[in-house]
Amino acid sequence: MRLRRSLAALTLTAAAAAAPTTLASPAFADTSLDVAGSEQVAPGVQLESFTTRSASAAAIQGELLTVDLRNPHVSVDLLHPQSVAQATTVSQMANAQGAVAGVNGDFFNNTEAQHPGVAFTDSSDGPEIADRRVLKAAVPNGQRFGPGMPPGVTTQAVLGVGADGVGRLGTASLEGSVRIKSTTHPLGGLNQYAIPVGGIGAYTSEWGATSRARSVCGTDTNRGAACSTDVAEVTLKLGRVVAVGGTVGAGAIAPDETVLVGREAGADALRALTVGQHVSVHYVLSTGTGIPFRFAVGGFPILENGAVVPGQDAKTAAVRTGAGFSADGHKMFLVAVQAAPGTSGGMTTPEVAQLLQQAGAANAVNLDGGGSTTLVARDPGAAAVTVRNRPTDAAGERSVANGIGIFAR
Repeated sequence: MRLRRSLAALTLTAAAAAAPTTLASPAFADTSLDVAGSEQVAPGVQLESFTTRSASAAAIQGELLTVDLRNPHVSVDLLHPQSVAQATTVSQMANAQGAVAGVNGDFFNNTEAQHPGVAFTDSSDGPEIADRRVLKAAVPNGQRFGPGMPPGVTTQAVLGVGADGVGRLGTASLEGSVRIKSTTHPLGGLNQYAIPVGGIGAYTSEWGATSRARSVCGTDTNRGAACSTDVAEVTLKLGRVVAVGGTVGAGAIAPDETVLVGREAGADALRALTVGQHVSVHYVLSTGTGIPFRFAVGGFPILENGAVVPGQDAKTAAVRTGAGFSADGHKMFLVAVQAAPGTSGGMTTPEVAQLLQQAGAANAVNLDGGGSTTLVARDPGAAAVTVRNRPTDAAGERSVANGIGIFAR
């Protein structure tokens, strides 16, 4: 059965229309969305398959998950591999964690062509919070992988659900310190593939066994800049120094250990340490609102307070993944879109913003797209998820850094 959902035409805000890179007219060639199929994945979780049109493609196919966050039997959390520096398919993460549906998440460090011989980490650009647990913080803006962000947006931008159960966009910024005797140094990174120039980064057992060498490559403004040779690494066990070295290492980190990596001024501070010395490391990811995130994943805003965010790239059409919330934060929308078979093109991020707005979102982010775009869901009565879109990666479903999982109990 084919249903047709009638949707009102959208007009961009005056601010968006004034920006040179935003669309000056409605993005869609057709302002209706044809729903080809609908199913209840779980109570409070609805999946729709649809078609629509974009400026670049004759037809767009998509999958839309709508999640009622007020339903006491439904929750949202981060899909993630066993380690921060690791990639796994969305299907594998969803099945391992028991999710009934989900999509891929943030852009990630999956190549090091700019630094031959340095291992890539498969670690995400932005912050990660899973079940209230802080896994990592955001890399410097200039180190980010992925398309350009709108003006004023940073890698600290996230989509998440707060401790109050309300979905919202926001930021998760690292606030931390490394205290050595009476001197306190700012903590510049937590389980990140890049730490700030002159900074100190902390690595915990959450990072995994992947080499930390990438953390000192590039600069805050130039991802491709050379790797620093002015580095130091210190291993702490229960808060006391057990090793000091002049190279950045690899290997698993024990639960009672923390590895500190410093470059330039940060390396100077670490080189002064001696075995047995006490060092205190403290950190939080601050939202600036007083409401901590229960779950958060990196993604740059494309829709805020019901208006398309100005300054987006309105020309590049591609396979896309997006996520958003209703104005009250009680409904979540997850979407995967791509050109229909036999056609080329895709959607721009402003078009994805408008699509999510039509679905009911007032705030939304762009997530990793292209070959990473994956939406999974369980069939009724099934114990495992299946892929519902058509991944475009040459290998099929691509391994990714993280995702958004929908859970039912």
